[in-house]
Amino acid sequence: MHFTDTRPSEPSQIVRHTLGYPRIGAHRELKTALEAYWRGDSSQQELLATGRQIRQQNWQAQQEAGLNMVTTGDFAWYDQVLTMSATLGHLPTRHRSQRSDDGDDIDLDTLFRVARGRAPSGEPAVAAEMTKWFDTNYHYLVPELASGQTFALSWTQIIDETREAVAAGYTAKPVIIGPLTYLWIGKSQQSGFDKLSLLSDLLPVYKQLLQALVDAGADWVQIDEPILTLDLPGVWHKAFEQTYHALRTVPAKLLLSTYFGALDENLNTAVNLPVAGLHIDVVRAPQQLITVLDNLPVHQVLSVGIVDGRNIWRNDLEKSRDLLRRAYDRLGARLWLAPSCSLLHCPVDLREETALDRDLLGWLAFARQKLDELTFISSLLTAPDSGRARQWLQESRDSVLARRQSSLIHRPSVQQAVRDINATDFQRHSPFADRIRKQQAHLSLPPLPTTTIGSFPQTQEIRKARRQFKQGELGVEAYEQHMQDHIADAIQRQEVLGLDVLVHGEAERNDMVEYFGEQLDGYASTRNGWVQSYGSRCVKPPIIFGDVQRPAPMTVKWARYAQSLSKKPVKGMLTGPVTMLQWAFVRDDQPREKTALQIALALREEVRDLEAAGINVIQIDEPALREGLPLRRQAHAHYLEWAVNAFRLSAAGVSDTTQIHTHMCYSEFNDIMPAIAALDADVITIETARSNGDLIQAFEDFDYPAQIGPGVYDIHSPNVPEVDAIKAMLRRMARKLPIQHLWVNPDCGLKTRGWPETEAALQQMVAAATQLRREMGLAAG
Repeated sequence: MHFTDTRPSEPSQIVRHTLGYPRIGAHRELKTALEAYWRGDSSQQELLATGRQIRQQNWQAQQEAGLNMVTTGDFAWYDQVLTMSATLGHLPTRHRSQRSDDGDDIDLDTLFRVARGRAPSGEPAVAAEMTKWFDTNYHYLVPELASGQTFALSWTQIIDETREAVAAGYTAKPVIIGPLTYLWIGKSQQSGFDKLSLLSDLLPVYKQLLQALVDAGADWVQIDEPILTLDLPGVWHKAFEQTYHALRTVPAKLLLSTYFGALDENLNTAVNLPVAGLHIDVVRAPQQLITVLDNLPVHQVLSVGIVDGRNIWRNDLEKSRDLLRRAYDRLGARLWLAPSCSLLHCPVDLREETALDRDLLGWLAFARQKLDELTFISSLLTAPDSGRARQWLQESRDSVLARRQSSLIHRPSVQQAVRDINATDFQRHSPFADRIRKQQAHLSLPPLPTTTIGSFPQTQEIRKARRQFKQGELGVEAYEQHMQDHIADAIQRQEVLGLDVLVHGEAERNDMVEYFGEQLDGYASTRNGWVQSYGSRCVKPPIIFGDVQRPAPMTVKWARYAQSLSKKPVKGMLTGPVTMLQWAFVRDDQPREKTALQIALALREEVRDLEAAGINVIQIDEPALREGLPLRRQAHAHYLEWAVNAFRLSAAGVSDTTQIHTHMCYSEFNDIMPAIAALDADVITIETARSNGDLIQAFEDFDYPAQIGPGVYDIHSPNVPEVDAIKAMLRRMARKLPIQHLWVNPDCGLKTRGWPETEAALQQMVAAATQLRREMGLAAG
């Protein structure tokens, strides 16, 4: 079901805007252009032209939806935090190429060297650390902070694009990351370093930037400070006061933007800052609206994030209207409407979806439709008796009712299975110390066993075969033969390389979540529902719309075939229940933990079938476990309890000799180590390459009881690691962790790499492990 009209017909006194818009393009044009440029298949001018086209399309979409201003500064060539670092002249010296002519050593390739470790120009260098943006699946490049750090306005992209929008006739509202959030998310290698010591040097550059944006034609500037929804130390509250009193000297109207949660104890700090407006998220925290209204200064605008910027469900217009009525009555024109956060986290346009179930389609709204919803909600407040407002309201009511009553959603057998779960379902038969002895005897692995995380390069041949199969151009038998050929090739390459535990390479999988979503009841897949994960990496999250169950085995035939090709153990590869939840668009009509248990039960069946098929090593990936941690400490315990239980439920149904692995990457583990240990996995593989091994510190300090595979090289960079560097990292690990507990592996899956660099890197990795065994006098076998 769709709204019959998406264009506003009457002016509204409520300002409508968006905090950001997807930058990948309606058909991933940015991804295509970036990768062509990195390969050397297109010029930088062609890449720049693609960027201009995407920005113009985005601004036009916002204007057509009736927004009062368009957002600039939300476009990034790789990541908005990286863009901000470049703007502030704050990029690592190892990535910068000195130029003597004008002293300007930051250009577009500099950004790519920071992000990827390599660009079409300049010398390769270790890429910057990458981690998750708050509790989302978006990855950002971590600013590297150090004492004596200097800042200078150095990269004018945000300014230039604001000027570009103004020249095109738009009212532009640039968005920048606020100085306190920028420092908070940065990281220093110096022990005890005080991030706030850099504030006095940072603020003059922010003043310059704000003045430049005003000079470029901006009246309002959105300044994002999402850390105001976190538990902040008192010194940071004082820093907010200092910062925004310093910035008030610039003649820009600042819209202080918060999202992903409630202000709570940060409310007084936020409402007392000398800014012209405040944005709050009432999708995540509707309860805060009245409190903010009661404390908002009379001169400030209140921007209310009423449309969900992180999920794809159609807005309940009646519910939104009822929530906002008091705000509109009290604020009038001082009330602004917006999505809860940037629409970066949503697919671009629902009109691209022509194959979804018609009922399901009527329950959804992508980024473009969410802009329209702002107009609908505005009209319900300003002109509630108009014919269009009544029509939109009735259509919304019909959609809400249809979804609530739909037979697509509810499966009594699944709900009963969740009720039947008992305490023993979460427990392995024996403790780890007993299991690992049995597994070592059964698997006969050498010390420092080598393996990979799961996926191997998704070649053009693989993608072509999958595309032809989905389009009906390739029959089932022919397609499966193609996949078996690629699996056999991957097994043979690993045998030649000398890896100890093999993987089948996941040739048949499009994505680690979408692949399973396509085979589970209760999930739906889109045709073009892409969102950016980082850089040119886009994912197509499936939609969990109903109760989840497994109608048939999903991976068993591929794993059984791969194992038949080798006498070495071949891992069964699954995506864990929390990641299946986090990396999907999740139903919002029941608690997330209930959905997680449904997924865990489906995976438990798959794990048992893999074991029955002779698969003795099974990896259940949970890279999203830390990502799902609530932003407020008071909510941690509840989340970790059900997240750990979901994993254990999926894994605990096997015998002691079956070895359970899990994988996590690009997260800070220090604050959840007890929960990671409670997963009771036999082996965990983690990312440590980009962080120079620092993440292993959490496992050292906690005295992690099970086996660990620290990622010894960065798969997101095309650079091939050196044997000595890998050995040095492993020796560092062995100083604090039992050598018999260490595995050797890359830091993530290899699907985005090509075979030549993959084989070269793995050859170095195996050589490092082999040499280290000999040098340390470790017996093989």
